[in-house]
Amino acid sequence: MWTPGARSLKRVLSPALELRGLTKRYDDGFLALDAFDLVVPAGEFFGLLGPNGAGKTTLISAVCNLVRVTAGDVDVFGHPHGTSEARRLIGLAEQDVNLDRFLDVEETLLYHGGYYGMSRADARRRAKEMMDVFDLRAKAKVRAPKLSGGMRRRLLLARALMHEPRLVILDEPTAGVDFELRLELWRYIRRLHEEGTTILLTTHYLEEAEELCEDIALIRGGRLLARDTAAGLREAFAADTLADVYVKAMATA
Repeated sequence: MWTPGARSLKRVLSPALELRGLTKRYDDGFLALDAFDLVVPAGEFFGLLGPNGAGKTTLISAVCNLVRVTAGDVDVFGHPHGTSEARRLIGLAEQDVNLDRFLDVEETLLYHGGYYGMSRADARRRAKEMMDVFDLRAKAKVRAPKLSGGMRRRLLLARALMHEPRLVILDEPTAGVDFELRLELWRYIRRLHEEGTTILLTTHYLEEAEELCEDIALIRGGRLLARDTAAGLREAFAADTLADVYVKAMATA
């Protein structure tokens, strides 16, 4: 019996993420997203690049129901984003370190598991697994304010993966971490993707996007400027590097 490979599965499964006419205008009149359309296939490693204020964080917040959209629709693996099914399928590691200062590392993971309906036994098993993966076991009883910046980043990612989501959104996951930790996080993120998890990455490190992402979208002013592989973008913009592509795209926006 024929079994589809990973690439073939992308064509037969519902998209991991589908945005149709997504618009967000804030109360002060600022238009953060302007009828934005985007489809991210299941199993993709997708990069979202743009300057501060381009709409990246608003897009992520809309997908995760952290802001109310003005217009448009968002589906996560075929489920409307406001449903409990969609929410369980998403794991978010935010750019801002938003850890509860009164919880230690293990408690942070256990509370997150409980929020997503994991049994106590499953949550404890998964928390131990995540602490081992991210080298946090020695810090299990340490509260967030006592952790180093790098350890907090590890914990944010461990928390995002705690309930085993199918779509993982990483908003500047390596911002402010040292080079060794960045490479370590790259290795784990790659392995996660190889196991079939869809990843949406935002980053200001263009070499990170070029190294990790299969497909890259450039956005500015809440609009999509271009989308392709890194090689396709370099060809389309007659550029030698992704950094050159970025400069040219933003200059013409």
